[in-house]
Amino acid sequence: MAFSKTQSRIRIKHRVRRTVNGTTDRPRLSVYRSNKDIYVQIINDEEGRTLASASSLKDPKAHGAAGMDQAREVGRAIAEKAKAAGIEKVVFDRNGYLYHGRVKALAEAAREAGLNF
Repeated sequence: MAFSKTQSRIRIKHRVRRTVNGTTDRPRLSVYRSNKDIYVQIINDEEGRTLASASSLKDPKAHGAAGMDQAREVGRAIAEKAKAAGIEKVVFDRNGYLYHGRVKALAEAAREAGLNF
């Protein structure tokens, strides 16, 4: 029996999360994308706390943009918030999505803005 697209993504997500964990030194940068928007959080899994977050809904530059431009703006925004919180190194959690398109654009923009992962 074939899995749906969502079920396949969740299976991949669980497989990736077995190895990717956020610590105090290197928190986890988790990405979620819907059809319309993209969201990102920096999470410390040891404490169970979200240290910083950004989304295309809250960022005025990203809200008007579409697709790849939107993801780049959110990537820059999360990097700025991370620097303000004193975070320089993170572990990237693609959350079961392919490292392609909007997810890749967000990651590259965050790297260019100064995050190391």
